[in-house]
Amino acid sequence: MNFYVILEGVISFFLIAGGVFAFIGSLGMAHLRDFYMRLHGPTKASTLGIGCILIGSMLYFSTIQGEPVIQELLITLFLFITAPVSAHLLAKTGLHLKLRHVQKTRGKPVELHREEVGEKPVLHPDRGH
Repeated sequence: MNFYVILEGVISFFLIAGGVFAFIGSLGMAHLRDFYMRLHGPTKASTLGIGCILIGSMLYFSTIQGEPVIQELLITLFLFITAPVSAHLLAKTGLHLKLRHVQKTRGKPVELHREEVGEKPVLHPDRGH
């Protein structure tokens, strides 16, 4: 079997898997019930989908040009680094704003201390009171 036929199969696999993951992520964002559940769609499935599409693109253009293409790799790395950080910041903001959530997601997150919701004054670290 020709090397290029196998490579086309691998590229097709990455593109199809990326499309499926991006579609599942967008469905999750559209159909999940509250803000905290909706965070999982774009941060997990869509990130993986876009990463697969970029890897497929990187393989394709590396094969066509005959040399490695670094731009798609850098985009993928940037995406995988920034998506979890932005999701964490959005979740913390949702906790601080006390956004409504479905009973299924109800709980007492460790991150939500009494000081953070204004029930108790926050002590100044330098003064010690």
